[in-house]
Amino acid sequence: MAFPSAPSAVWSVSLLTVLFAAAVHSNIVYDDDPLQPVTSDETVSVGGTVTLTCRVAESDNSSLQWSNTAQQTLYFGEKRALRDNRIQLHRSTSTELSIMIGDVQLSDEGEYTCSIFTMPVRTARATVTVLGVPGKPQISGFENAVPEGGKVTLTCTSTGSKPPASLIWYRGDQELEGRSNVVEPVPDDPTYNVSSELTLEVSRSDDKALITCAVDHPSLAPGDKRSEQALRVLYPPNVEIQPESDLPREGEKFYLECLGNSNPEPASYNWEKKDGELPSLAKADGAFLRFEMLNKSDNGVYLCQANNGIGTSQGEYTLLVQEDAADNVADPTAMLTSSGVDHAVIGGVVAVIVFILLCLLIVLGRYLIRHKGTYLTHEAKGSDDAPDADTAIINAEGGHSGAEDKKEYFI
Repeated sequence: MAFPSAPSAVWSVSLLTVLFAAAVHSNIVYDDDPLQPVTSDETVSVGGTVTLTCRVAESDNSSLQWSNTAQQTLYFGEKRALRDNRIQLHRSTSTELSIMIGDVQLSDEGEYTCSIFTMPVRTARATVTVLGVPGKPQISGFENAVPEGGKVTLTCTSTGSKPPASLIWYRGDQELEGRSNVVEPVPDDPTYNVSSELTLEVSRSDDKALITCAVDHPSLAPGDKRSEQALRVLYPPNVEIQPESDLPREGEKFYLECLGNSNPEPASYNWEKKDGELPSLAKADGAFLRFEMLNKSDNGVYLCQANNGIGTSQGEYTLLVQEDAADNVADPTAMLTSSGVDHAVIGGVVAVIVFILLCLLIVLGRYLIRHKGTYLTHEAKGSDDAPDADTAIINAEGGHSGAEDKKEYFI
């Protein structure tokens, strides 16, 4: 029976494969052999590219060959033996054969063999580990808002990881301690599904806080895959009344705003005046109490009650209406009342200045009185020394002093 002829290259590859198989089963190990091929194990993620390199120290012109996990020849020297476009020649020399496998799948994991067809055949093995990339984590448990002081349990799940991924919880940048990861193998698949739970007792400060679930896996860079969800916390109002301005003036428009500070926002507001009724010109408008024209009679304590269905809270504000600015200018007493501290300081300074001036006047008056007495005494001395009335008058006017000056001159 005749067999159809086949290309010589195919027969050569088949013959070499038979020789290789026989050498593998012979379990021959060569130490310090320059023709012994050397390889290395590789790790790659699904969808990535891995390069397998086989080298020998010396060449005897024998060809190197790469085979896959099923012992199918991939490349024999520069010749492609398996029709798989994912596998490409990277480098081929007399001492090296490197190939690249692209778009790696989980099924590509296993032990690859490099052989050199000497007599006997020498081999080396490289293990390719394929990492199953985990899917983006999904968080559940945020479907309903949680009342303040209550507890919420969140669940984070990631699928398709190999080896199993680790899940980490964060609140902002702070790591939280959740329950241990639960790992479940996927049927008929080498990957795993991983889940983790986190239980929190929430307060109003947790409202809108971001809770993050991040995946930690050797196939990922830190922070590559994470999911965030904002907490929703329900809490009753904490009422604060905000005035339109800090100096409400008589005759002006003015309003008070009731801030509920709650979740959800208050659905109803109720305005009252303590110990009395609301002024006739004050109109309640939801969260606002509007005054069309302020009057001194509007002074008093105003109350606002807010209700959001979770609870009710009340706040108060004391309104003190200032007099109109024009009236303050016309009435100094009113100006002193509106800015008592500043005017009190000014009044004190003026009082000190007046006191100093009075002291100066008293000292000056005493000085003048003393000198006036001395003058009168000298004038009387001139009158006493005169022999008659005319001479006394002349001496009193200064003639006596002139005589004494004259007397001194002739001496």
